[in-house]
Amino acid sequence: MKKITSRWVPHQLTDEQKQERVKLCRENLAKFRDGSWRLCDVITGDETWIYHRQFHRKSTNASWVGEDESPTTIVRRGKFEPKNLFSIFFKSNGPVLIHAVDEGKTIDHNYYIENCLKPVVKAIWKQRKSAGTKGIKLLQDNARPHIHSDVINYLTEEGIIIMSHPPYSPDLAPCDYWLND
Repeated sequence: MKKITSRWVPHQLTDEQKQERVKLCRENLAKFRDGSWRLCDVITGDETWIYHRQFHRKSTNASWVGEDESPTTIVRRGKFEPKNLFSIFFKSNGPVLIHAVDEGKTIDHNYYIENCLKPVVKAIWKQRKSAGTKGIKLLQDNARPHIHSDVINYLTEEGIIIMSHPPYSPDLAPCDYWLND
């Protein structure tokens, strides 16, 4: 018998949700493999809170100490620690947009279109003068502002393809690997 620690997961996925995840991943992978999609045409975006005082993972906070030395103490982040909300979009070659959300503002679909998507489209046209948004795919989670009909209509009008993202699957978005650490 051995002692193990439990693993925290945000949602318990049903078998149907798991199958949907696998199906979408296989479909996307097939499009990349057959050449109809290119990784350089994918833009991913998400919102994240960035605290003024950052903590690292437990492994990066580890340090060697002598016998008579005490280990470094890290004070837990307080409930009201200063933080800012950012909306960040990037491609395989770097950031497309880093937008600091005004303090006290929440991101609804109108804010998302005006302050996030329109600047992203403008940046794409600046980078790709001849092709513009042709062939661009947007990978984002299923947050309410992202899936609002006005947002979908705007992206469709701009010629941007919305990549499907299964529900409760933050591990399929690149932002969730390192952006929130």
